[in-house]
Amino acid sequence: HYYPDQLEHLSSCKSPQQMFGAISKTYYAQKMGLDPEDIVCVSVMPCTAKKFEIDRDDQNAAGVPDVDISITTRELARLIRKLGIDFRSLPDEGFDDPLGESTGAGVIFGATGGVMEAALRTAVETLTGEELANVEFQEIRGTQGIKEAVYNVAGMNVKVAVASGLSNARNIMDKIRNGEADYHFVEIMCCPGGCVNGGGQPQVHADVRNYEDIKAARAKALYDNDKAKSIRKSHENPSIRKLYEEFLGEPGSEKAHHILHTSYVKRSIN
Repeated sequence: HYYPDQLEHLSSCKSPQQMFGAISKTYYAQKMGLDPEDIVCVSVMPCTAKKFEIDRDDQNAAGVPDVDISITTRELARLIRKLGIDFRSLPDEGFDDPLGESTGAGVIFGATGGVMEAALRTAVETLTGEELANVEFQEIRGTQGIKEAVYNVAGMNVKVAVASGLSNARNIMDKIRNGEADYHFVEIMCCPGGCVNGGGQPQVHADVRNYEDIKAARAKALYDNDKAKSIRKSHENPSIRKLYEEFLGEPGSEKAHHILHTSYVKRSIN
């Protein structure tokens, strides 16, 4: 598993799988002396929508698809079983370098509110110029469909909202459209509870779901992983720092925008 950290904190970012694919076929290819056409990027995701995403026309920063194959976590588990691999007995190995390091901020992306929290960890330090003593933003954690909070940052009250599930997303968007809310930052995830509850995740029998909050249990695993990380802020990731210094330049640069950003068009239902 690989949790790429936030490379660009903008609403028009590519998804994490596409950003990693784009970087692997530009920066990584350049560092390793490889032709992007010779790189096959396979992503393992909790989301079935990623299968559509990889075929979009604007997901090809190097002139070839950013990601070639996208499988779900459930499909990976089936493949491991089918091949008779005893996964638990495999020796631990480090990730390849470059891009082998990740932070707690990258890990929590999978829980609703995780993207917001990861961005806040960086935004607060950037705006205040001071080290953030407590990196955990508890008010936007949890599996509730809508979470709102106000944080005082550098003398400014920053209003944030987190929604998961499309009905809750509509609720938030209607409040903004009607002038009932003036959020500075909104995070929306389609699946209730976030990616931990994605359509490609392992299915749990109803006998278990009726008595246990699976979304919360999976989110807790991510937060525990985050807490155990030595680096918990995206902007402190040595791999990301080196990526910008050697290749992308400044955050928001023309190169970063070209490689890491995407475009959106309205899609109507016939």
